[in-house]
Amino acid sequence: MRQAVRRFRPLVYVILGIYAVITFIPFLWALSASFKPLSEIVSGGMHLIPKHFTLDNYKTIFRQEPLFTRWFLNSAIIALSVTAFNLLFNSMAGYALARIRFPGSGLMFYSILGMIMIPGQLTIIPSYLIIKELGWLNSYQAIIVPMAAQATYIFMMRQFFINFPKELEEAAELDGLGRFGAFFRVVLPLARPALAAQTIFIFMGAWNEFLKPLMLMSDKAMFTLSIGLNTFKGQYISFWNYIMAASIIMTLPALLIYIFFNRFFVQGITFTGGK
Repeated sequence: MRQAVRRFRPLVYVILGIYAVITFIPFLWALSASFKPLSEIVSGGMHLIPKHFTLDNYKTIFRQEPLFTRWFLNSAIIALSVTAFNLLFNSMAGYALARIRFPGSGLMFYSILGMIMIPGQLTIIPSYLIIKELGWLNSYQAIIVPMAAQATYIFMMRQFFINFPKELEEAAELDGLGRFGAFFRVVLPLARPALAAQTIFIFMGAWNEFLKPLMLMSDKAMFTLSIGLNTFKGQYISFWNYIMAASIIMTLPALLIYIFFNRFFVQGITFTGGK
């Protein structure tokens, strides 16, 4: 069996390498187009090295659209807030479902599983009506509060804590820590692999969210970057050089989050409670 695995390993690497190149080419083209004038982009061709290299696209998006910095700030506030709340609430809920037995805990767990199965599109109109009644339209809380906890990651944290060694918590209790002390000082620090996975997925989801800001934000000053990109589309022409430059700026924070937290995420493969 091992010989068969070793025999096909080079082929697997070749296939994965080809797939990586195919998926990476669109990003390289977008990066290249962000340094090209519009005339070079619309002229056709797939050359990745710009013939007329320019930084004017990046300069123009800040000069032509004075709210671009505000949109970036809006996206950062929403994404960071949603990520922080999810890390706290999802972890606490997952830990409670994994460790604490209380009346209705089983029903609550299956209700959370049921929420995962409900398509998000079904709740768009009810969510909008509730937020409108609360007077939260064109505000940060309109997006942050409904996304402060997510059933998918509550389930993920529950599964993680079920496999978490109880001996560590018992040792913490012997040292005088209560339930909250053991959770925040022992359990949560050792849950970094699961928290890193949450951070990557939740931040990217909140940063790239398009439908909810489009539905809830009508004030241009409250736009996020995902909505603001549409402002570079004219009636008869799309300014792809500006769109690509803004897209690259939008991609960088999510890329940095992934690079930083990926090393913690990989630790989850070899994570043990006796660390």
